[in-house]
Amino acid sequence: MNFYDAHNHLQDERFGGKQADLLAACAQAGVARMVVNGTRESDWPDVLALARRHPVVLPSFGYHPWYLAERTGDWLRELAKFLDQVPGAVGEIGLDRWKQGLPYADQEAVFLAQLRLAAERNLPVSIHCLQAWGRLHELLRDHPRPPRGVVLHSFGGPAEMVPALARLGAYFSFPGYFLHERKLRQREAFRRVPPDRLLLETDAPDQPLPADRNHGPLADPAGKPVNHPANLPAVYAGLGEFLGEPLETLAARVAENFQRVFGALEPRPGAAPPGEGANCRAGLGPRDLARAAARESRAPGQGGAEVGEGF
Repeated sequence: MNFYDAHNHLQDERFGGKQADLLAACAQAGVARMVVNGTRESDWPDVLALARRHPVVLPSFGYHPWYLAERTGDWLRELAKFLDQVPGAVGEIGLDRWKQGLPYADQEAVFLAQLRLAAERNLPVSIHCLQAWGRLHELLRDHPRPPRGVVLHSFGGPAEMVPALARLGAYFSFPGYFLHERKLRQREAFRRVPPDRLLLETDAPDQPLPADRNHGPLADPAGKPVNHPANLPAVYAGLGEFLGEPLETLAARVAENFQRVFGALEPRPGAAPPGEGANCRAGLGPRDLARAAARESRAPGQGGAEVGEGF
């Protein structure tokens, strides 16, 4: 049985340079492919090196909203250069109104520049969103998107927004962190995800699983526990139990979904031009928008992200 990790950060320095050992453990666990997401210019070379060294790694390059202050004047040109070097995805990009002290002023412009680049090349996009779901929906609705789709990494948005986001080509990625008992609301949202839009992820080294499901205890060089990417089968097993779906069935359909998004990264013959049809209206009703706004205004302890959830 093969497992596919839609989102992690294998390049992270918290792994202490043990990536080869981690990948060996992943191979034994049945991990067939993983999308390794860069977050800023300084770690894009590490992502590229991993992809060139290990065929299991599918690289993704993007500017995470937490690190926009680090970008250089040539950041967008540099991003295009990395995408020219190896077939890959765009990400991790996104919007974040949750992280305290994080300026929002430049986030939308940087997000749209990267989304446009992905649309022009028909590359999948991995999106981070915290307490900005209504605005994200508007930006995706009103701007060109890659026909191949966008991945909502660790989707924690309102359940009532799932249908509208799905109509915009979104895939919804489930992390093992949502298996914690207190994350029931986030788990319940995945009951509304269309069968052909479900993906799973570890987000390693972040978003650790509950202790009883952590089959790969791991610590960073300072001794702090981190999430092992070989925990991916446990994420599948936990979600399968919650949805009442046999592991084999779940793994088969997630494999199909993963291949649809990330499989062949060259444009398909006869595919729609980048952005075609991207301005279709997948509107939300007033009640849905009100609920989304209420979700986004919650404090972290009321169902939003939590300290330590990472990317």
